[in-house]
Amino acid sequence: MVCATKAAAVTLSSLIAYVLVNSLARAVNPKAFIWYEEDHDEQRWIDSSPSWVDRKACRWLGLCGTAHFRLVRPRYGHRKSTLGRLSADEEDERYAAWRDAQFNDTLSTTTVWDEAERSRRQIPPYVFQYAPLVHLSSHEQFWPGDIAEHLYHVTPMLNYTPIQSQGDHPTLQDLDHLNEFQGGNYVFLTSNDNVEDRPPWMEGEKNIPEDPDDVLEQSWSDWDGRVDGPIPEDTPEERAKWYDSGPPSEDNDSWSPEELGYLSPEDLADEGIRDELRKRFGGEPIHVEKTGGRSNAPAVLLVMDKGHGIVDAFWFYFYSFNLGNVVLNVRFGNHVGDWEHCLVRFHNGRPKALFFSAHSAGDAYSYEAVEKIGRRPVIYSAMGTHAMYATPGIHAYILPWGLLHDQTDRGPLWDPLLNAHTYTYDHDSDTLRASTVTPSSPTEWFDFNGHWGDKFYPLGDQRQYRFAGQYHYVNGPLGPRFKHLNRRKVCQQRDDSPCVIKDYIGEQTRAKRWTGSGPEHVSEQER
Repeated sequence: MVCATKAAAVTLSSLIAYVLVNSLARAVNPKAFIWYEEDHDEQRWIDSSPSWVDRKACRWLGLCGTAHFRLVRPRYGHRKSTLGRLSADEEDERYAAWRDAQFNDTLSTTTVWDEAERSRRQIPPYVFQYAPLVHLSSHEQFWPGDIAEHLYHVTPMLNYTPIQSQGDHPTLQDLDHLNEFQGGNYVFLTSNDNVEDRPPWMEGEKNIPEDPDDVLEQSWSDWDGRVDGPIPEDTPEERAKWYDSGPPSEDNDSWSPEELGYLSPEDLADEGIRDELRKRFGGEPIHVEKTGGRSNAPAVLLVMDKGHGIVDAFWFYFYSFNLGNVVLNVRFGNHVGDWEHCLVRFHNGRPKALFFSAHSAGDAYSYEAVEKIGRRPVIYSAMGTHAMYATPGIHAYILPWGLLHDQTDRGPLWDPLLNAHTYTYDHDSDTLRASTVTPSSPTEWFDFNGHWGDKFYPLGDQRQYRFAGQYHYVNGPLGPRFKHLNRRKVCQQRDDSPCVIKDYIGEQTRAKRWTGSGPEHVSEQER
């Protein structure tokens, strides 16, 4: 009895202390609690809840929308009944005119380009020769999306206020007109459907890469600098020529290895490396892989010539929904619209390094390090979040003990080269040009300054909650033009930050292979 009383007293006093400290800290320095863009709207967001208890618990305890918490299900949301839904043929007929208007390949403008204009639009052949392949997750629920189809199912809103009718669909050729509303910075392309009803356009099942012909390619393991030694021709003198695309300076010759992105000797220590190392680059293939399949959802290739022999090829991948990760069986970080990217940096026509985006960060690798099929790098896209990694397996981040992690495996192999909008981009003049490969690709969408998804939902919305500063639904992302395209180094962070380029990809974990041609193998109960 005494122990129980003491425990209750300690719990109560701890709770009171937490409330006092939390409220005092917020009163003294409210800006310290601005962790995310959504936090700027906190006052109005909390006021949206009709529950007095919920509003008070959110302000004083940080427990927001507790009545909305839900445990994670095998399949997210609740797919609507097939009754009343259009058939595939009806859907195709409904969108036929729209698709013809969006992508009319007969409207080629190549006949009016002079030689100088054509040269500005040409993409070097080596960019395609080293185009990355993407392993999607075999457990994926939200597959690649078509940016044009995405626009057909959204309504532009200035914060939460519609600025167009639902029947007036924005298109890739006029999306930039939305910048007329406060510069487009507060415009959100808001879904016309409840995302938790899992509308087909958002799931993107029809965009699962096709099962390719049985053409086999060898998939090679990575170069491991801890064992294989330095990469040939990757000397500090050579790396200084492409590591930083800024103007050459007299100090380039005096850069230290750390300043050129090399790992320190401590990082290269072989402690913990398993006895049976991966096959070395140029040795026996670690497995045999089919060539990639075509997706109905086009990727976006954007190529920038940065001078001094440096060419950056950005591959952007779009998904209509990002399924957030799970912590302690509660999901956080959902959002409509999701842009991911890979950067391949070339110097004098040779691939030197790659950057894989993952959440707000990512990793850079030497070309030799990453897995390849033939000459083409292989990327692994995480289930739900679509973050990009160099290996299959479990990838923990931010929280300790793997509480927060992504998962990748050898699911459907996507070859974005088979269906892509391809462009060249001049940052100095801020000009995007459709390349000579896809001359009819629209360009206006690129200039849109707003978000490719919903504004985060109010606390009064039954889908929304917040715990420990993390929201169940967050703002949709900005588009490719906001991904630091003019970066001088391969990494996405600020140019004055170090950019470590790894010459190994770490342990490869056994992961489930894709064995089906689509999600049909998932039971109706899981859906």
